Amino acid sequence: MIQQTSVRPALGRPGLVLAVIVTAQLMLMLDVTVMNVALPRIRTDLGFTPAGLSWVMNAYTLVFGGLLLLGGRAGDLFGRRRVFLAGVAVFTAASLLGALADSAELLVLARVLQGLGAAAAGPNTLALVTTTFTEPSARLRALAVFSGVASAGFAIGLIVGGLLTEWFSWRAVLLINIPFGLAVLALAPRLIPEPARHPARLDLPGALTATAGTSALVYGFIQAAERGWDGPTVLWLVAGGLLLTAFLVLEARTRQPLMPLRLFTDRARAAGYLNFFFGPMAMMSTFFFLTQFLQEVTGLGALGTGFAFLPMAVALFTFSRLVPRWLPVYGPRPLAVAGTALMVIGLGWLTQLTPDSGYFGSLLVPMLLLGIGGGLAFSPLNVVIMSTVPPADAGAAGGVLQTMQQVGAAVGLAVLVTVAGSAARSATGLEALVDGMTTAFTVATLFALLTVAVALTFPQRRAGR
Repeated sequence: MIQQTSVRPALGRPGLVLAVIVTAQLMLMLDVTVMNVALPRIRTDLGFTPAGLSWVMNAYTLVFGGLLLLGGRAGDLFGRRRVFLAGVAVFTAASLLGALADSAELLVLARVLQGLGAAAAGPNTLALVTTTFTEPSARLRALAVFSGVASAGFAIGLIVGGLLTEWFSWRAVLLINIPFGLAVLALAPRLIPEPARHPARLDLPGALTATAGTSALVYGFIQAAERGWDGPTVLWLVAGGLLLTAFLVLEARTRQPLMPLRLFTDRARAAGYLNFFFGPMAMMSTFFFLTQFLQEVTGLGALGTGFAFLPMAVALFTFSRLVPRWLPVYGPRPLAVAGTALMVIGLGWLTQLTPDSGYFGSLLVPMLLLGIGGGLAFSPLNVVIMSTVPPADAGAAGGVLQTMQQVGAAVGLAVLVTVAGSAARSATGLEALVDGMTTAFTVATLFALLTVAVALTFPQRRAGR
């Protein structure tokens, strides 16, 4: 058991401690989207099929999301700082492997290993914030900064990816992780104290069924995009559903589950988790499809595409930073409802794209709406979910939060790629590409409407009360 004095070093340098933790989290979040801008060049260089290209994204998000719960519980058992550092080390090494990949298979393997490292580091970054910043107002500010950086990281990844792809190559998108990873590995042991450990056991059957079930669902949807709804495709989807059902049964019966169902007994926390699932289902389509629209339809290069997302990133980060001021005054419900409603408007706007659409006339405003909406919709959720979690459940709660986010992104992208592929079969050339995208945005708008419905269920109470 770690002594109480182990937290004292953090209290003298809270800003520096938060900077190290946030840097690691930003690195993990960047890699969810940083590859998006480079996808056209990766497809040409390594010979991916159009549907197979989504595995560059899903290999990471699936493993990341599928093993996050195990990573959170491992932090409770072996020490959150220790597991955090091990995850950063694996992630950094896998980034080097991916940068050196000379085949599609090796790049996907590297992305799987990156997801493994991220699954160990990710939930423990959030748990370290929660256990290090124990004073309520300091914790609120730290969680808001963490949320803002994590949310903006999705859009910042597109800008960084554009810069590196245009100036160097797509391989630089992976190499950039190495200096940041090494810096975190050097500074974290000196600055971040090891929180007290809590008795726990690794729920390996739960981890296996959760990861296998989610992977089967995503694989089934991607197969549907490539082959249609044949027998094997349906079997994959059925198997995924059965495995996820088995996971829930196991979690209800296991003494120390990966996903303690008691985390969902609080109404506001349960709603927050649900929107961390539906929100990324809708938002990931923006990054995946718009990067291709900007490059293949409007003719922008990788650098121009990255900067096209800059207004969205600035809006998202700015409103994420404003949420801590507004949350104690208005509570989470008005902010979440306003944010999710703006997401619906932005995605609905994108359903009107045509092959003649330009950036300033058709994309800038809906992307701004999505940035503002994302900042308002998601930043309160971190605070609602984590501010009332007992320290013993901090690792598991952080793991569930990020699992919802990553699995929602992976499943949503797989569904939308399937929808886009089906819609594109009825046309040719750019018209086929745009038809597929607008159909995908229509389905994404429906996902966003679900986030509005969930936001309306937040209780009428103010944050922190």
